[in-house]
Order: sequence, then C-alpha cells, then structure tokens
Amino acid sequence: MFELYVQERHTLNVLVVYAHHEPTSFTAAMKNLAVQVLNSQGHNVAVSDLWGQGFNAVAQKWDFVTTSGGHFNYILEQKHAAKLDLAFSPDILAEIGKIKDAEIVLVVAPMWWFSAPAILKGWFDRVLAMGVAWDSGKIYENGLLRGKQAMLIMAAGGPVEYYQENGRHKATPTQILHPVNHGTLAFCGFDVHEPFVALDVLGAGNEGRAKMLTDLQYRLENLVQSPQWLVKYG
Repeated sequence: MFELYVQERHTLNVLVVYAHHEPTSFTAAMKNLAVQVLNSQGHNVAVSDLWGQGFNAVAQKWDFVTTSGGHFNYILEQKHAAKLDLAFSPDILAEIGKIKDAEIVLVVAPMWWFSAPAILKGWFDRVLAMGVAWDSGKIYENGLLRGKQAMLIMAAGGPVEYYQENGRHKATPTQILHPVNHGTLAFCGFDVHEPFVALDVLGAGNEGRAKMLTDLQYRLENLVQSPQWLVKYG
C-alpha cells in the first residue's frame, strides 16, 4: 500500500533558498534535512546557497543589462527589464528562472534582528522584482506568483519564553516574521505555510536541537499532504 501511495504522489519542483555562511550550523542542518526529506519523497529539489554562490545583496544599476534612460528608479527599471525578459543581470536571471520553475519555495535562514539576514533581504529585493513577482494592482491574491507556495524555516538563539506576547520580545515568532510572511511572500501571491522557527538553538543542547530537527522532519514529510497554512488564496 505504501508503494502505491508513493507512485501516486505528485512530484513537485522545490526551491530551497538557503542563507547561512557556516556549513556546520544548525541552519545548515535544517537545510540539509529539507533537501534529504523532499528528495526521498521523489520531489525535484534545487538549492540557492546564497553565501556559497557569492550572491550580491546590494541592489544597484548593474542589475540591468540595459535601462530605460533618464532618472534611475530601481523598481521601475525592474519592470522595464521584466518586459524585455533578458535585461536583468545573469545572477538575477538565474534566480528568477528557479522561482518560475518552483512550485514550493522553502526559505531557510537564521532570524537576525527580528527579520532576515541582509543577504536574504537582498535576494528578496533583487529577485522578487516588479514585473516578475508583483506589479501595479497585482499583489496578494492577484500577485504574479499566485499558485506557488512558500515557507520560512528559521532559527533563533533566544530562550523560548522570550518569544511570547508577554515575554521579553513582546511577540511570537509568527508575529515577528509578519513583515516577511505577509509583506513579502503573501504580497507576491504565494500561498504561505506557517513558519517553522527553532527557538533557543544556542541553549537547547544536542538533545534539544535533535528534537527540533525531528519536529521539522514531521513538518516536511507532511508539507504536501497536510499543509499548515498561514495564508491560502483560493
């Protein structure tokens, strides 16, 4: 019966966007687990290792092969480049191609300053371009990435009790990550999964971190069949 279930499972294209500089980190362990689990389920997994590939986080004029001329407005130049299709720099074009192919995007990173590391923020800025991921009037349920899914998988070092509405940080992990989940992913039209956030990574010890990976494995194994939605369009 299990073999029949595997044969009938729909194969998906999954993009893992990984933002950490240290291959022995807990964030790397989460990335490796995601690749392992999804590959074992027969899905097609691509990885964008932002530090590993030397991704440039800074949005600048050189992101375009040609520009529209006149006053330089980065967002409008993105739209201009999207119309020309090949007017983005090669590194951006490569990432856009991965996004277009992907049905699910997993973003794996540490939580820095209640948000994403600069290199990941730069990936959002440069790759989720106007005319590619969103456009005027084409946001949220009308976003250009409508029909695709996204999920944040993140790690934070602080104690669990800090991440409560009445805790030290005065917010839960989901509340802290609202600008990314809502203002970036859902904005572009993604159906957004509940984030997985491993807390107290620094203080949990080996046993505690192993439990976190077990919990993540459960989420990943059920990502397609039993998704936990934060935002679901349609």
